[in-house]
Amino acid sequence: MYFPMMVIRKKSIVAVGFAMLVSISALAQVHAPGELTEMRILLLNGKAHIGNGDTLNKSAIAIHKGKITMVKNALLITIKENDYDTIIDISGQHVYPGFIAPNSTLGLQEIGAVRATRDQQEVGTMNPHVRSIIAFNTDSRVAATVKTNGVLLGQICPRGGRISGTSSVVHFDGWNWEDALYKMDDAVHINWPRMYSYDWKTKSRTKSKNYDKSVQDLIAFMEEANAYNNVRLHDDKDLRYEGMRAVFNGLKSVFVHAEFVKEIQDVIEFKRVFNLNQLVLVGGYDSYLVAENLKNNNIAVVLRRLHSLPMYAEEDIDLPYKLPKILHDAGVKFCLNNSGDMEQMGTRNLPFYAGTAVAYGLTYEEAVSSITSSAAEILGISDRVGTLEEGKDATIIVSKGDALDMRTNQLTQAFVQGRFMRLTNHQDDLYNKYKKKYGLTK
Repeated sequence: MYFPMMVIRKKSIVAVGFAMLVSISALAQVHAPGELTEMRILLLNGKAHIGNGDTLNKSAIAIHKGKITMVKNALLITIKENDYDTIIDISGQHVYPGFIAPNSTLGLQEIGAVRATRDQQEVGTMNPHVRSIIAFNTDSRVAATVKTNGVLLGQICPRGGRISGTSSVVHFDGWNWEDALYKMDDAVHINWPRMYSYDWKTKSRTKSKNYDKSVQDLIAFMEEANAYNNVRLHDDKDLRYEGMRAVFNGLKSVFVHAEFVKEIQDVIEFKRVFNLNQLVLVGGYDSYLVAENLKNNNIAVVLRRLHSLPMYAEEDIDLPYKLPKILHDAGVKFCLNNSGDMEQMGTRNLPFYAGTAVAYGLTYEEAVSSITSSAAEILGISDRVGTLEEGKDATIIVSKGDALDMRTNQLTQAFVQGRFMRLTNHQDDLYNKYKKKYGLTK
């Protein structure tokens, strides 16, 4: 199951036995995560997309104890079989860092129509103390369909209210949220007041009467929280203000969700007033109109879903597709996300958004970076993942074809922190089941 292209050069009985155990375990326990192995593994001859813009057409990538121990040009080194327990020949295939999905509710909602499976929103308006990580469901069947397209990590975010709560970064192959955790409580999420209400049917917008008051209410809360933070000890703790301490102390990022020019300009001023060095803009439909200002203020953008229609009738029909190229040319750091309708299951399309960005101007490696290294830098986990580099976690995918193209994305290997991942899900199982029924198994 895990070794379709393997050429075993040494310890064949051990390697084959390990493969059988992994396969049997996967069949017996559908959701069982992979186990860390002591085996020294070499992925050989694949085209490596490093994630930082570089490539190796013939790569040699070594994995041991959960870490990448070597990334080199296979044509320039001598492979000593005694140095590896298993050598996997992936000639003609592509190797990438695991793709990363920021601003996601994957694992917080399973079936939108079933209330009991929706756990992404709490009551109240200002909830910085609410933590999404404790609600994250590692047994999500939706997550299984996402990781088979190469999306191995995600920033799990709360929704609703003015301040939704605090997100955390996880991988999608853990027994529980403690196992899956990559970065605890990475950012507080603020939903900036909407200056306009938008009617999708008429493609028109109406100015909100409450915009200024809503902004002032948010600013008042921030001022109170900052004053609270400046007092070291409190007789009575306020959990909401306690949830903001790490923000004012520079230990936690602020992700502000905003779309339109005026909103984004006010967010930039908000960053300056409260000295929020780690502020990230989420959505940013009009970000290209104020790109220079974003760059000068060191604000990265988690760009809204590319596969969307333009908001205004006078805009180019392909404007959403061109936004990555426009921001890249302006020098604004950005990554891609899939928030919106059906966002949990649609997260599997993340690599294809990057592929669309290639069709509309980005180079291929720039597009790879938008869902690997750039996302890792924005989420503050680039010291561990995002690129194929020695010393980083072996969170890697291998695809038979171009992983950014839905026609050729077909994973043959995947690792999370060096553990082999099961690469099937219930959709694959149903597909194979009905192929047998109609005699299509060849």
